Amino acid sequence: MFKQGNLFKSLPNARINEVFEDLVKHPFVRIERIVSRGQTSPETGWYDQDENEWVVVLQGSAELTFESGEVMPLQAGDHVNIPARTKHKVSWTEPEKETVWLAVFYPSVDAE
Repeated sequence: MFKQGNLFKSLPNARINEVFEDLVKHPFVRIERIVSRGQTSPETGWYDQDENEWVVVLQGSAELTFESGEVMPLQAGDHVNIPARTKHKVSWTEPEKETVWLAVFYPSVDAE
């Protein structure tokens, strides 16, 4: 009935590839743990999502870049709400240790 977990135990190996794991998946919300270690978004293209994304860095550090040119450094505890259709990318993650993110995806009012 209950599924208990720990966001920091048994971290997957992210040395080669970033690891995405759905923790909760529901028609109206998805909660995902992301583990990065030096990965960034591809040089070309942007994340351009139909849903809103609230993201928090739980461990490590990272940097987001937005199509507008804004660069947002993120340390453990920093969070940001990214509205749907806001083009963005991960421009840096800490290469020497894991960065653990928690991302919550939820519908845009326009998508209803």
